[in-house]
Amino acid sequence: MIESWQLEKNGLELRTVQGLYRIEGLGEHIFRCVYTKGRTIGEASPLDIRPLECCELNIREDEEYLWVEGKKIQLQISKETEQFTWRDLGDKKLWLQEAGKELVEIPVDRYYLEGEAPVIERVKTVDGERNFVKNLIIKRDRMAYRAKLYLYFQPEEQIHGLGQGEEGIYNYRGQNQYLYQHNMRIPVPFFLSSRGYGMLMDCGSLMTYNDDSRGTYLFLDAVEQLDYYFIGGESLDEVIGGFRELTGRAVMLPKWAFGFVQSKEAYRNQEELLEIARRYRKLQVPLDCVVQDWHTWEEDQWGNKVLDKNRYPDIQVMHQELHKLQVHSMVSVWPNMNAGTKNHKEFLEKGMLLHDDSTYNAFSPEARAVYWRQLEEELFSGGFDSWWCDSTEPFSGPDWSGAKLREPWERYALVGGEHKKYLDPPQANLFAVAHARGIYENQRKACQKKRVLNLTRSGYAGSQRYGTVLWSGDTSASWDTMRKQITEGLNFCMSGMPYWTQDVGAFFTVRERWQNRGCGHNTDPTPLWFWNGDYEEGVRDLGYRELYVRWLQYGVFLPMFRSHGTDTPREIWNFGEPGEPFFEAIRAAIELRYQLIPYIYTLAGRVVWEHDTMMRSLLFDFGGDQEAACLDQEFLFGDSLLVCPVTEPMYYERNSREIKRDHLWKCYLPQGCGWYDFWTGAHLEGGQWIEAWADLERIPLFIREGSILPMESGLQYAGQETENPLEIHVYPGADGHFRLYEDAGDGYGYENGEYQWISLEWRDEEQTLFVGSCERIFPQGMKGRTCVLILGNKRKEFVYKGKALQVPL
Repeated sequence: MIESWQLEKNGLELRTVQGLYRIEGLGEHIFRCVYTKGRTIGEASPLDIRPLECCELNIREDEEYLWVEGKKIQLQISKETEQFTWRDLGDKKLWLQEAGKELVEIPVDRYYLEGEAPVIERVKTVDGERNFVKNLIIKRDRMAYRAKLYLYFQPEEQIHGLGQGEEGIYNYRGQNQYLYQHNMRIPVPFFLSSRGYGMLMDCGSLMTYNDDSRGTYLFLDAVEQLDYYFIGGESLDEVIGGFRELTGRAVMLPKWAFGFVQSKEAYRNQEELLEIARRYRKLQVPLDCVVQDWHTWEEDQWGNKVLDKNRYPDIQVMHQELHKLQVHSMVSVWPNMNAGTKNHKEFLEKGMLLHDDSTYNAFSPEARAVYWRQLEEELFSGGFDSWWCDSTEPFSGPDWSGAKLREPWERYALVGGEHKKYLDPPQANLFAVAHARGIYENQRKACQKKRVLNLTRSGYAGSQRYGTVLWSGDTSASWDTMRKQITEGLNFCMSGMPYWTQDVGAFFTVRERWQNRGCGHNTDPTPLWFWNGDYEEGVRDLGYRELYVRWLQYGVFLPMFRSHGTDTPREIWNFGEPGEPFFEAIRAAIELRYQLIPYIYTLAGRVVWEHDTMMRSLLFDFGGDQEAACLDQEFLFGDSLLVCPVTEPMYYERNSREIKRDHLWKCYLPQGCGWYDFWTGAHLEGGQWIEAWADLERIPLFIREGSILPMESGLQYAGQETENPLEIHVYPGADGHFRLYEDAGDGYGYENGEYQWISLEWRDEEQTLFVGSCERIFPQGMKGRTCVLILGNKRKEFVYKGKALQVPL
């Protein structure tokens, strides 16, 4: 029951029988709500929320309710029950009813060493070498709260986001989800509603989402106060924009990061890395990056950031040749280190290790600086262009074993409990963000010419501030897994996180035992629940080749386009010879990615400057189409391309068993506009299911009517400057507008205004393209270049000199 309220400069404070609330209006469409049983509201933010300007709140009341109104949000509070109801201030549309809040005081226990030295069981696992400390004792540290926020959803409402899981759940209505860091799990404490709002919990602890017969609520394991943000918007893009305003603007990745990335577990020496790049160039198959996976260190030196000089004798010379080939590099680095290594000794002497006696304390700025100096000493100074931060949960060992997958609640308790052994429970999900922060901030201090790129397995709200791309973890090769990955990618991007990728073709291809891995991890013969691929023969199985091609075609339309895995090689020449079907299908997919580079890099610019989403659920643009809104196997790439991945075999089952079936794929074209088949140019009406031709080289792909699509031809790497005209494809039937983004492609000059947008406007009735002016000349830029306007079989060349012009067809 509300006893009193007071409007202050920074918000509204409510005193109740149970505790204290603060309500703050932020900008036009965000409210902050804090609830505590303490006497004051804490200002510390686990998510390091960005400061936003407070807006004036208007308060009115009657005997039953208090109304709090900002610029676009109305909050109705029951004086008797303290129930919150959120509405759009303009049309009074109901967004959400809360059903109550609960805070239960709990002790926060921390683990400490018993005695002066740790007693360690060191285990070689599939996920790396791990320490299990046997002499930890529990001590009471302080008191905090377990919190619940109860909710009422509307019957037709869809709930999305919550990061990336592994189950392939699209709509979380009637589902439960556990938010903890783990291989194949990336929690984000944010959900997005089909009714046009989102909720962000300022929470770094373990969490659960529950929507079943026991109730609908969010459970927060350990918090100092219940602190959350309600974001309402006129579109889902506006809600995602609110998430990024709070948690931080994404940063530009280097342009080459949007090209093709070739990886495997693992290239074993510098000559092998070079040979991969040389062979792609010889075959004239586009490539931008080769990846050095784990084991750059000497034997038994796990995690040591010192190269094995027998296998990597001169990394600078290697990079000189790679860079002459216009190929970049990425290297795997880990937050944990074997005892006795050079890097471990330094952290141990400085007292900068967590209590597992292996992982550095990424929450310490000083420890982050030491970690960077270790990276810089050989790897960064030797020329590596980017980082692959593996195992950044960083504790997943207890669950990464056994023949059977444990129950969801059991895994949450087991792995989450391991996190809470070594991390402060309110920070149990935050290690990966702190780790990424250290790399980003320290690299920027060391070098402004090279943008930070960090491919990381774990992250959280705010990771986008630090040049990260999240990947989905160690998946297994099957058609079912591929389908689930599409769903999980959509939900991850609906969590406000812009950059996501996966292992094209899956990480594991066989059903394996540790003893067969051949990398010295373990000799235990027990089968493993997660090492569960369908293809014992790997790339020799024509069924796997077909799965890989379809997965690669889907990967063309992800923020990062990357092939990686173990068990079997993934380079193009392992799938056949030039001229053979699988080789040519892979080549075609990679070349399509490079055709789309101007479009993709513009999407990246929109991510940074407009808080846009590249990989888009159809709910973003076609929420009013009930058929489209429920689909999780199609998506938009940007706002022009409708992508319909093929997720069933058409040619071969596993063990190379041939299939006889039509090469047609059922696709839904959302209503409200017409669509063009990308391959044939045929115009199709929206609001219907069709069967699209989908032979091995073709993924069903459709362009929205009124789209303008800039494309390149003949690129071998993303930043290549060619003599070929820039193609501007127009898809008529409606007026269209596209702003082409340009900057230097690397470095941070864009932060100082060194970028530009070039307006491209299609007026359908006039059949004319209007091109806006620009001032700057960038590599591969439009100014000073021959362009060709293409509409079906009509083409018109023109030279763009930076001045506004009209190009009639």
